[in-house]
Amino acid sequence: MFSKKILDPRGPFLQKWNKIFLLVCVIAVSLDPLFFYALVINDDKMCLEMDNNMAIEVTVVRSLLDIFYLIHIIFQFRTGFWTPSSRTFAFGRREIVEDVAKIAQRYLSFFFLVDILAILPLPQVVALMMAHKMRGFRSLNTKNILKYVILLQYVPRVLRIVPLYKEVSRTSGILTETAWAGAVFNLFLYMLASQVLGAFWYLFSIERETTCWQEACIKNIMYNQTSFYCHDQRVVNMSTKTFLNESCPIQDTNTAIFNFGIFLDALQSGVVTSTDFRHKFSYCFWWGLRNLSSVGQNLETSNYFWEIWFAVFISISGLVLFSFLIGNMQTYLQSTTKRLEEMRVRKRDNEQWMSRRNLPKSLRNRIRRHEQHKWQEIRGVDEENLIHNLPNDLRKDISRHTCLDLLMRVPLFERMDERLLDAMCDRLKPVLHIENVYIIREGDPVEEMLFIIQGKLLTVTTNGGRTGFFNSEFLKAGDFCGEGLLPWALDGHSSSLPISTRTVHTLSEVEAFALKADDLKFVASQFRLLHSRQLRHTLRFYSQQWRTWAACLIQAAWRRHIKKKLEVSSSLRGIG
Repeated sequence: MFSKKILDPRGPFLQKWNKIFLLVCVIAVSLDPLFFYALVINDDKMCLEMDNNMAIEVTVVRSLLDIFYLIHIIFQFRTGFWTPSSRTFAFGRREIVEDVAKIAQRYLSFFFLVDILAILPLPQVVALMMAHKMRGFRSLNTKNILKYVILLQYVPRVLRIVPLYKEVSRTSGILTETAWAGAVFNLFLYMLASQVLGAFWYLFSIERETTCWQEACIKNIMYNQTSFYCHDQRVVNMSTKTFLNESCPIQDTNTAIFNFGIFLDALQSGVVTSTDFRHKFSYCFWWGLRNLSSVGQNLETSNYFWEIWFAVFISISGLVLFSFLIGNMQTYLQSTTKRLEEMRVRKRDNEQWMSRRNLPKSLRNRIRRHEQHKWQEIRGVDEENLIHNLPNDLRKDISRHTCLDLLMRVPLFERMDERLLDAMCDRLKPVLHIENVYIIREGDPVEEMLFIIQGKLLTVTTNGGRTGFFNSEFLKAGDFCGEGLLPWALDGHSSSLPISTRTVHTLSEVEAFALKADDLKFVASQFRLLHSRQLRHTLRFYSQQWRTWAACLIQAAWRRHIKKKLEVSSSLRGIG
């Protein structure tokens, strides 16, 4: 058993936590590029400034997500692990280490460093320093610092996601519980990738415009600028502004002067000059989603080296991610319609078989109704194979859970021993019968006892075809039929099955449990309680067949009594 201070890696709590933390890690990776949206081009001052409110908001959100990393680090120091080499007996299972020192030593050897690097608040520090306009950063290319910090932190964050995903798949088997959740999760990942791509496109668009400004100023010494970062005292005269606009034409594009390539759309749309986050985020997200989905086919690049490779990256990423998305979506969605397709194929095969055998229309309709009823009740699930693959103890517990309460509704079993009830539950088989069918006819061999769960039946007897004799009874939930099998099962010398004295006919759709003749004989041979006289009396008391016989005997005795009484009365009159 695990100590209270050590978490079981197979436990449900840690499995749920790993799934939550995996989702947080993916969201955190897609959140970091939001820092780029805090950079804004000021058209009036022709410089790059910082949206302070945006920078602070993203910093707060990222810091809140980092709390999950801290909690995960704490959990790692208290999570047991499997030894790589030792085995337990002959089952091939590894032992779990619970020693706190060994757990800490293993975690500190590699994953602790990765988690610390992933949680370092470097983007927050850079963004806040830019937001507060620290002079030390004014002379540096703070935009590049922010970009490289986020890119470098992607390495430990991705390294954290990969083993975590493998751990969730190994311990839980599945990441999502339903097929629709899996499809939505894959679509969500694709959308996050589009958002990240759109954010980098936004940043690179700003870089291309500032690069154009720098190249224009280098070519003309009169307009040389030491920095294009905005500050309170920065004033740009009309001649400088006109010069930069002519050297870097955006609305009236001239590729001979400067070719903005795939970033021209961002500059012309005004997203790089807007302080409306919703506008910027939506437009850039749409750009990323559109180009990932089209594998970058509509991108027309300039001869700028990094722009070309950015377009190549979009094409390759779009091809891989789109193929991955379509493949997974198809797999998940097919799993939801698998049963429907199996039902359709089964229905087609049944129709072909019935046509080939020239079955009459009435019999075909009964087969169709049976298949339809079976689909409505259990959705095509093969319950027997599903339970058969489970361990024996689980099969017994499931049978007890599903059958015991139903058996206890039958008065015959109210006083039975629990072991006997367990044995019967383990051998009961669920059966479905549609409306207006004959389960068994009078004169046929009895092959099973039937315990009714739901529905209504009519049982009829003519006492072997006796003239003028007819008896009928209604059976409902809690009743049973086929009790003629019990004396046969108790008689160890009997080989042939007993003959039914009643006809059982369904009046509605019937759901029941069936106990086959061989299973009943096995239970009777194992448990002597079934041989008791009290149980036989109970069986006869609740049996419709025995009640009918009792009624017939009482009626016959009453008739004999009346006849004898009349004869005595007539003889007395003759004497008198």
